[in-house]
Amino acid sequence: MNKSDKRYWNYIQILKEELVPAMGCTEPIALAYCSAKAREILGKLPDRCLVEASGNIIKNVKSVVVPNTNGLKGIEAAVAAGIIGGDASRGLEVISQIREEEKNKIKKYMEEGRIETRPMETDSVLDMSVTVKSGSDWAKVQIRGFHTNIVLVEKNGETIWQQGQKQEEEWGEQESHTDRSLLTVEGICDFAGTVDLEDIRETIERQIDYNTKVAEEGLRGNWGANIGKILLKTYGEDIKIRAKAAAAAASDARMSGCELPVIINSGSGNQGLTASLPVIEYARALEVKEEELLRALVLSNLITIHQKTGIGRLSAYCGAVSAGCGAGCGIAWLLGADFTGIAHTLVNAVAIVSGIICDGAKPSCAAKIAAAVDAGIMGYSMYLNGQQFYGGEGIVSKGVENTIHNVSRLGREGMKETDKEIIRIMTGC
Repeated sequence: MNKSDKRYWNYIQILKEELVPAMGCTEPIALAYCSAKAREILGKLPDRCLVEASGNIIKNVKSVVVPNTNGLKGIEAAVAAGIIGGDASRGLEVISQIREEEKNKIKKYMEEGRIETRPMETDSVLDMSVTVKSGSDWAKVQIRGFHTNIVLVEKNGETIWQQGQKQEEEWGEQESHTDRSLLTVEGICDFAGTVDLEDIRETIERQIDYNTKVAEEGLRGNWGANIGKILLKTYGEDIKIRAKAAAAAASDARMSGCELPVIINSGSGNQGLTASLPVIEYARALEVKEEELLRALVLSNLITIHQKTGIGRLSAYCGAVSAGCGAGCGIAWLLGADFTGIAHTLVNAVAIVSGIICDGAKPSCAAKIAAAVDAGIMGYSMYLNGQQFYGGEGIVSKGVENTIHNVSRLGREGMKETDKEIIRIMTGC
């Protein structure tokens, strides 16, 4: 693919938009960001706060530790952290600079009962609003669709900003919407093999740096369910195990409040870790040149994004599946696979693990990640041995794009009721 092809710059821009840093699970961090922005608009510390959130936000905030809060969990912790010590100018790293003395203030603010939470009636799976009040003054900020996509800002009854209105000033870090329809597995393979590495080097090298550090911390410390350590202890140091262990350990650390930033993919830190770390481990074991690692990560990330585009940011379909299958494709690339091998790897992998549900962000995500990466590796092993799952078997259709379409339909439409039932189970309703 040459630079005159419109897909070339499209793919580069997609990588830049999606592979960005975040500290902490992105749903509570989005709430912290929304809260920090609301306090900024109010101009003072609010004495009370109303939080409204869609079911998927509630699901993904309920069980994860919010970084820089001394181990606090849940919506109130995320909102209090954003109000007390958040810096909205830092986007998804909004609470990365919280000072030690502010951590006790966060807990106190929560315990004083200043924060009220309500489920939001909305058609959007990613939707939240924070209304902060002090005396007779109030301010409201709403985010929808993407984790930093502010759609409404109000203060004392006046609409300061509303998405779609022509105003000189934009609020927040509005996420771009570069056309994803140009993504195809064949196009991604072409791009990964021909892209000028200087056009993607900074983006991909940052992912390697950030995510490797979190994986190392996950294996070193005592985080979550310690899935990475269990894998290594139980099954040994084979590269297939190390690939799964690195991603699982990084997820365990992140779900349990590790204060290191990660590079996300499709709005998810777990997906960013899963799409990258197994590929990095294989590249080290194979001792490939840096160029090949960069190209393999371009491929893994874009294939993950391609799968997630049709599903959406949040769903009852586990996003780690898309990323684990993407990682399998990146590993296959390192081992010499061409487009045909990549396509078979992806179809085989999603056929194995597409039934894994998302029941919120929490330590068990690490184990699901390990299963998804294993399926990605198995998908390529099947291809090498002349085996495959055929069109007409379950949700598999003839042709990789048709199968991706089926999975998108399953995750976006077919699992809507599943998602609602999961949320009811989790909230005791």
